[in-house]
Amino acid sequence: MNGRMVPEMWLAGRDLTEPRLSSNGELVAFVSSWGARSTIAVMPVGGGAPEQWVTNLPEPLGGRGFGGGCFDWFPDGSGLIYAGRDGGLWSVPATGGAPTCVFVGDPSKPAQCPAISWQGDRVAFVVDMAALGVVSLVDRSVQWAPISADFVVDPSWSADGSKVIWHQWSVPAMSWDASQVGEWVVGESTAGVLVDVANTSIQQPRLDVSGRLWSVRDDSGWLNVSVDDSPALCEPHEHAGPTWGLGQRSYALSPDGRQVAVARNEDGFGRLVVVDVTTERVTELGRGVHGQVDWKGSTITALRSGGRTPTEIVSYDMATKGARRRLAKGPAAGFDDGNLVEPELVSWSADDGALIHGRLYRSAADDGRLLCWVHGGPTDQWQVTFIPRIAYWVQQGWTVLVPDHRGSTGHGRVYQQAMRERWGDLDVSDTAAGIAAAHANGWGQPETTVAIGSSAGGFTVLNLCRRQAELLRGAVVLYPVSDLAALDSGTHRLEAHYNATLVGHGKVAIERYAQRSPIHHAAEIRTPLLIMHGTDDPVVPVTQSRQLVEALQSNGAFVEYVEYAGEGHGFRVVENQVDDVRRTAAFLDRCLSAEFDSQ
Repeated sequence: MNGRMVPEMWLAGRDLTEPRLSSNGELVAFVSSWGARSTIAVMPVGGGAPEQWVTNLPEPLGGRGFGGGCFDWFPDGSGLIYAGRDGGLWSVPATGGAPTCVFVGDPSKPAQCPAISWQGDRVAFVVDMAALGVVSLVDRSVQWAPISADFVVDPSWSADGSKVIWHQWSVPAMSWDASQVGEWVVGESTAGVLVDVANTSIQQPRLDVSGRLWSVRDDSGWLNVSVDDSPALCEPHEHAGPTWGLGQRSYALSPDGRQVAVARNEDGFGRLVVVDVTTERVTELGRGVHGQVDWKGSTITALRSGGRTPTEIVSYDMATKGARRRLAKGPAAGFDDGNLVEPELVSWSADDGALIHGRLYRSAADDGRLLCWVHGGPTDQWQVTFIPRIAYWVQQGWTVLVPDHRGSTGHGRVYQQAMRERWGDLDVSDTAAGIAAAHANGWGQPETTVAIGSSAGGFTVLNLCRRQAELLRGAVVLYPVSDLAALDSGTHRLEAHYNATLVGHGKVAIERYAQRSPIHHAAEIRTPLLIMHGTDDPVVPVTQSRQLVEALQSNGAFVEYVEYAGEGHGFRVVENQVDDVRRTAAFLDRCLSAEFDSQ
């Protein structure tokens, strides 16, 4: 391993997310997180002053990456309403000070995604993505919307403060299968559906000052920003990712409503562009993956990241033709910036002839060692953001292949929907074809190839070990799905009906569950494995890994297993993250040694 860099250096830094501008565009607030702890900071967009921490206890319920839903500004810029880890909503001045509780919540089902009315007198919020409430900031009274949908996220207000709209969907659909825009005139006894288009995902709904509805929808075949029923820009690129949670903001309107800033996804690479709504003229502001986009006054802010660009908060000054300024930066300690690489686009043919997409990170010290890193979801995509773990292993001499098997997002609705009823089948064969293509192209060899995946990606990797072990020397899986039937009853409510879409219904589903669940075929898995899981995982219960490990060991397979106490679906404690990397490094060393030659 490279002695110049140890995991502690790049794992102990902070994450940045959710930059949001005050109404005049002069201040930006954002969430800053270290491991499992978060706070909110405010700083001038023009620079000249350090970040000022505005929250005391209770700690804000900070998001990660390009997600949001933690806070909102008062219209006059005087302060924020934020979601606390105690489950409640809190008001805090922008200049700092003690927060005031405006809604008492439940930490097991916290209030999230506060949206303050344009008048500043009420706050809409969601609880457990199942209920929508409105709390008065005058008397703290709460009204609950009579919603019939199973899931509700991302509320926003009409300009006159009379109505709230939101993104909603109901099982068995997931949000990216079919979703609607709901609406409620606050105080009325019924709520309705503002927009419902068959077989269409509609997300991030907002009403502008003139009452036009803005959203991102895929009835064109691609997730494109739309105004009312027409795309603001109709193109074969995605303008958003799948709705896995709250607070995605992949577009922002100009104050006059004549332009819209759009975070465009180009095969995993990103660009921030500005679209003239009347002429559809497109102006590029910046390269890199952008998210959490906001536009106030003449200022646009966003999160920005890339293969060589650690996550940063940037502003674009539209008064000076989009001049960019870095406002805050996440650390990249220990990395040799000269060796950070952008991936290249690669593709290969699937077994049935379909074109499959991926990205390849080539190491400068390429010696034939290959990691195939499968994203989770499986309805998801790893865009070309700064992913420290990938950068780390590339600098250790590993080339990394990131496949977008069918079912991944970023390539249009048809590509994403292609895996319906074929999870555990199509994802495995597409990934196997990618590894075979990598070997044919000289990017690696079977004796130096290791697959890595977490959650649904771990499910894919386990089935890959079972079905095409000849492609691999070993595999690392983190909190993997191994028993589909158990997942139905053991996961949280968001994914409880996911299997029906991805595997099937009725007797056919029961047969497929058994056919595709690694736990039922442990005797067929001979690939050396490293498995890691958190004891408090609410998505994939740790019992799945415990049972799988027991079955593997009883059949004489080599498996190294570790549990991290108190961790959930993903490891946030820095000490556990460091241990994860060190164990993986030791396992990879063993894979390339002669120890597993007989496996």
